[in-house]
Amino acid sequence: MTVTTRLPARAGARVDAGDWSALADEVNEYGCAPTHRILTLEECRSLAALYEETEHFRSTIDMARYRFGSGQYRYFSDPLPELVRELREAFYPRLLPIARDWADKLGRPAPWPDSFEEWLAMCREAGQAKSSQILLRYGPGDWNALHRDLFGDAVFPLQVVVGLDAAGTDYTGGEFLLVEQRPRAQSRGTATLLTQGHGLIFTTRDRPVLSKRGWSASPVRHGVSAVRSGSRRTLGLVFHNAS
Repeated sequence: MTVTTRLPARAGARVDAGDWSALADEVNEYGCAPTHRILTLEECRSLAALYEETEHFRSTIDMARYRFGSGQYRYFSDPLPELVRELREAFYPRLLPIARDWADKLGRPAPWPDSFEEWLAMCREAGQAKSSQILLRYGPGDWNALHRDLFGDAVFPLQVVVGLDAAGTDYTGGEFLLVEQRPRAQSRGTATLLTQGHGLIFTTRDRPVLSKRGWSASPVRHGVSAVRSGSRRTLGLVFHNAS
């Protein structure tokens, strides 16, 4: 007998339903952590389909033109689609304890308030008022160079990417890459195939790593390996605004 688990009706409730203690442990260990399912198949398809509706976006970036890799992505304009807004608002309070813990370990300020709206207001005051939410599209041969999504001084240390297509069915290749420059050691890489409808929490800029000398900041960059076939689309959730 097959038992089907019914997902909560609202995406925000699905985010809340995860084992956040276990997710925090994994993020602390590896700098990234795959989440449980947060989007239905229908929601994945509806978000992916938005790519062709240019009225939802403020700009389009051709990665090859800027030597970022190959492929294309679009920044959503405000107001955000309801589903994107709901996901962003649901993730923020769940990621906030990790962000504050990292700041404490590294002896840094933790400027992020409990209220997400208050944090966005702080971003605007810092000159970062544009939407930073991204819809990305990769085809055969496309890839994304290692980088960080930093748009100014106001930075939230964690991001989320959500798979909208099925790895192995809709596309092959296209692993999400995370490369960490560990203190006084060789860099460490992590490759993750995104599961459709699931998120991946990952480090924005750097994270604390414990050594014999105590906690130190380990710089991290992310990217995407070459897509070998098919179409790979993802939703990028960034918790600070762009300048």
